[in-house]
Amino acid sequence: MHQHDVAPPARTWLLRFTRAERAIHHVTGSLMLICMATAACLYLPALSTVVGHREMLKTVHVWCGFALPVPIVLGLVSRAFRADLRRLNRFAPHDWEWLRRRDRRAVRSGRGVLPVGKFNAGQKLNAAFVAGAILLMLGTGEIMTFPDPWSDRWRTGSTFVHDWLFLVIVAVTAGHLWEAFRDRGALQGMLTGRVDPDWAARHHAGWADSWQRSHDTVRTSPDGENPQVNDVDADMDKSSAEDDPEFAKRRPGTY
Repeated sequence: MHQHDVAPPARTWLLRFTRAERAIHHVTGSLMLICMATAACLYLPALSTVVGHREMLKTVHVWCGFALPVPIVLGLVSRAFRADLRRLNRFAPHDWEWLRRRDRRAVRSGRGVLPVGKFNAGQKLNAAFVAGAILLMLGTGEIMTFPDPWSDRWRTGSTFVHDWLFLVIVAVTAGHLWEAFRDRGALQGMLTGRVDPDWAARHHAGWADSWQRSHDTVRTSPDGENPQVNDVDADMDKSSAEDDPEFAKRRPGTY
């Protein structure tokens, strides 16, 4: 066989997000954007005049707002989603260092300077904010939608919190979209579920190392004789949480 007849090795991709995880993200994001767009039309006189159909916009806003937690609750059926929730809920020592250092995104020899896990500290803080914002908007929205059982004090406070939190959500969402669109690797991971190992090593070195151990296990195991592995899930051998860099070497007293 001539050398040019030899098939090139198959490209290896890391499975970053399952189909269920991507669906949860896309549906929740779509509902959030609809809520923001309808809220802008309801509260800004200029937009309200141009768009019209105020009652219809109000109905869409209320229904989408109450539907926001639904994808997340249904997503708890997914084991991969629950594992990612545990990661997002944990702060490891390298996360605190990521927040302190200005060179947190620096790359040396093709690897990030910090052993960042599947999610960096900024993504974890964003997830915590979104979860809290959804609950708070849901509670204040319920008081505004069904005001009869509530006193004037509660209704006034809820309206104040709802309106101002909306502005904060707009700012955070704009920052989230900005970071997503300027990082094609991260965007590809959320759209297709798979990322390049080189991108993972640059931005999530700890997670890439975890994947590499899984990859080596597959290649050396008796059942993994095929050297061309197209998709390898970085969580495939995570039967124990202690093997994950998000959980290992935590500060004393953290859970």
